[in-house]
Amino acid sequence: MKKLTFLPIAFLIALSVLLIDACSKKASSNPTPTTGATLYDSLGGTVLVTDPTHSGAMIEKGRLAIRNVIDSTIFVIAADSKINGHFTVLLAEVTKGDLSGFTDLSENLTTFVAGATGAKDYIYIGLNMTDAHNPATNPRMNGKATSADFDAFVNDLVAGANKNKVPANLINSIGKIVQTLRGQVVQK
Repeated sequence: MKKLTFLPIAFLIALSVLLIDACSKKASSNPTPTTGATLYDSLGGTVLVTDPTHSGAMIEKGRLAIRNVIDSTIFVIAADSKINGHFTVLLAEVTKGDLSGFTDLSENLTTFVAGATGAKDYIYIGLNMTDAHNPATNPRMNGKATSADFDAFVNDLVAGANKNKVPANLINSIGKIVQTLRGQVVQK
């Protein structure tokens, strides 16, 4: 089993938890194309492919698909003046040329979502949703989220998924689940 430590970043954690919630609470309505298949399987599962960002390395196709959506969503959020103020620590690091926070965030969230969508060989350990979105318990979070912040995150998540050609039916299913976490994320 692969274990990764957690790098807390508010809204991106929400993405991961939402996908976990989708798989655990809504297993009977899982929108995968094959009966008995997990969402992870529908994203490519454990088939190994060449990792385009790590020369000579192989990666599970499902993990690569998840990482692509997460990375795209991080970039969309970074450019979104409606919510990027919540990520001043990460943005300051990247501006200085320090990509370690971005790399750790991408890796940790990819692991979290992979496990949540049915991957059998990844374990995620992290903060619960309330603590992840509270600056008192998450020093990388700059301010508590409002309902408008949550709406902006949902829009950015959809944009990140669209950049990776995620089918609309999966985006819609995940969107319904994302809404169930509004009360834990919105704290202001």
